[in-house]
Amino acid sequence: MNYVIGVDLGTSAVKTILVNETGEICAETSKSYPLFHERAGWSEQNPDDWVTGTIDALQEMMKEANVPAENIKGISYSGQMHGLVLLDEQRNVLRKAILWNDTRTTKQCEEITATLGTEMLSITRNRVLEGFTLPKIRWVQENEPELFEKAALFLLPKDYVRLKMTGEAHMDYSDAAGTLLLDVAKKEWSAAICKTFDIPLSLCPPLVESTGQTGTLLSSIAEITGLRAETPIFAGGADNACGAIGAGILSSGKTMCSIGTSGVILAHEDDSSRDFEGKVHFFNHGKKNAFYTMGVTLSAGHSLQWFKETFAKDESFDEMLKEVGSIPPGAAGLLYTPYLVGERTPHPDSVIRASFIGIDSSHTRAHFARAVMEGITFSLQESIDLFRKEGKNVDTVISIGGGAKNDVWLQMQADIFEAKVVKLQNEQGPAMGAAMIAAAGSGMFESLEQCAEVFIKEGQTFLPDAERAKQYKSLFSIYQTVYDQTKPINEQLQSFRV
Repeated sequence: MNYVIGVDLGTSAVKTILVNETGEICAETSKSYPLFHERAGWSEQNPDDWVTGTIDALQEMMKEANVPAENIKGISYSGQMHGLVLLDEQRNVLRKAILWNDTRTTKQCEEITATLGTEMLSITRNRVLEGFTLPKIRWVQENEPELFEKAALFLLPKDYVRLKMTGEAHMDYSDAAGTLLLDVAKKEWSAAICKTFDIPLSLCPPLVESTGQTGTLLSSIAEITGLRAETPIFAGGADNACGAIGAGILSSGKTMCSIGTSGVILAHEDDSSRDFEGKVHFFNHGKKNAFYTMGVTLSAGHSLQWFKETFAKDESFDEMLKEVGSIPPGAAGLLYTPYLVGERTPHPDSVIRASFIGIDSSHTRAHFARAVMEGITFSLQESIDLFRKEGKNVDTVISIGGGAKNDVWLQMQADIFEAKVVKLQNEQGPAMGAAMIAAAGSGMFESLEQCAEVFIKEGQTFLPDAERAKQYKSLFSIYQTVYDQTKPINEQLQSFRV
């Protein structure tokens, strides 16, 4: 039996899975690492913590699986997007990585937009937002100029891990599309953008397809993990691209809902000329010469994690949510907006913050928990609403991530989205997408589509209930008013935040 390994480098942990040629998960391991919030709006990690976690996870998984190393036909990676890793000439890390959910770069975003405006949008297909990589580079240029002088290369998180495991530096198109430095249609670094902002083209790594081989394991890494040094390593992709691959979003007409730390609504696109004018993200896919559109909720699972840590620290998620199913839609008039760290779609706003609206003395913790789940789903519905207004048909949604682990939440998604929601039998999110990239790259399958036919198995489906859908439609219209009502209040409160 042959196997592939998928590595998913998330914001809170790295997950590795071992998948056989029939798509069965044979072993999996996860290792967490710290997140640093030294100032309000800052979010950083130590890149070498990712490397240590990945190597430890691979070592543990290989011991658990007890399969011959020569049967591992490839390894590939999924990774958190946008995070800036700066390296010097010797490829040493110059500073902590600035992550996707870091919001310190509002000034730089305004400057970039004022300088290039519509030209930036036409090249990158995306609006300039704090989460992207270019504003982070500009922040370092302006605030740490001596450090930037030493910079010889920038990478994204998974690419740094792969560099440390292979000695080779590359970046795939799906992750490069989230830097605001890639010409998305031409699939090349934009010389015009780099020149405008004094970024040497040499700072940008070589580009490669997601299924492209980017080396083999260093002998030192092979020895620690129990793998062969000859094990082929494939580029992989951005976590959202890999999540889409792992959910089978490989042709037009398919939509994915992914709820992790952030939340994503994603749809496949074949046409590079499709123009959403920056209303939603438009990125290169992990599938060659394909693209995807995407709306993002910054604090999706993060909202529920925050609620648990604050109000149910010693309970499991199942315990915390056990009464939620008995609460009717609308949580008895309690509404939550999931803007804990700002918002992305449809409100690109780093200042806005979350709200509970309508609290009264009858509300229990279960009401609050349900309101959090509904608020997250309403935020995702805003992206689906945008897709539909642009003429996309959204009648079936493949749900993955934390939102697919709770049947009450899956039914809630069906009712709010007014669409059939499908749960996968063997859902592993971006890790499965990374494994599929390794399977296609190694020749185990001729294409990602062929691999999907074997690896992806649909499970339970949830259909919208007409009465609940009607109630949620009314609630959604109320939800959509909260942003405009609370925006000026949050702007006034900003100076009081630590």
